[in-house]
Amino acid sequence: MSEFHGVFPYLVSPVSPDGTVRTSVLAKLCDDLIGAGVHGLTPLGSTGEFAYLNAAQRSAVVQTSIEAAKGRVPVVAGVASTSTADAVAQARAYQKLGANGILAILEAYFPLTDAQVESYFRAIADAVDVPVVIYTNPQFQRSDLTLDTIARLAEHPRIGYIKDASTNTGRLLSIMNRCGDALRVFSASAHIPAAVMLIGGLGWMAGPACIIPRQSVALYDLCKAGRWDEAMALQRRLWRINEAFARFNLAACIKAGLAIQGYDVGDPVPPQAALTTDARKVVEAALRELA
Repeated sequence: MSEFHGVFPYLVSPVSPDGTVRTSVLAKLCDDLIGAGVHGLTPLGSTGEFAYLNAAQRSAVVQTSIEAAKGRVPVVAGVASTSTADAVAQARAYQKLGANGILAILEAYFPLTDAQVESYFRAIADAVDVPVVIYTNPQFQRSDLTLDTIARLAEHPRIGYIKDASTNTGRLLSIMNRCGDALRVFSASAHIPAAVMLIGGLGWMAGPACIIPRQSVALYDLCKAGRWDEAMALQRRLWRINEAFARFNLAACIKAGLAIQGYDVGDPVPPQAALTTDARKVVEAALRELA
């Protein structure tokens, strides 16, 4: 199994008003992020607005990310659906495009039992030959992954990672204690990355790394070196970004931040909306403090 670690920015999906994916903008962003030292790229995460894109748009985002990466860092593509068959088809298609891993997300309309949730993730992992990261986000998912379900999934030979956005750091430690090295943990921006690294995390997959990649990599390096006092000093500064994003729509915030930095990523996909002028000023001020 490939080894994933470090900072994986959740990429935005730059989409024009007519629905066209701005592939040149996305390719430049990917290249710049790699130049800033990130350890991987994750298209079609929450920041990538996966729930608002059609199949052609999602494929274009994944293909552009893979082509831009040129094998320099792994690309872990997000797969999400309410349907197992559709999720399996996405996973196979993205692996065929060259994705190095799959980030598996469960969408749900009707409530699901633990066995049904487990079968969804197993089907995705059975369908591909690349590592699978299971993603749990209780804030948005109608049917979350229980600790028992996570432990059973960790036994699958291709499910080697979990990205948890529960905000419950104790849950992360429970996962680590229960699953050991069979399931490595990535933080989400809902957690404090340095704290997750301290208890044994591998890194983080998060949207804010799109706009503060160098600072994010510096934080990861400090954590890996065990320089915790310096790491926490930097973490406290970077947390201002997370605080700003907690107030507004995540995709709108990241896109606004990138626009401020000169990337023509466009507005969030409707019915989402761009930040108001006042909200944009909050993001701009947070970025200015970290310049």
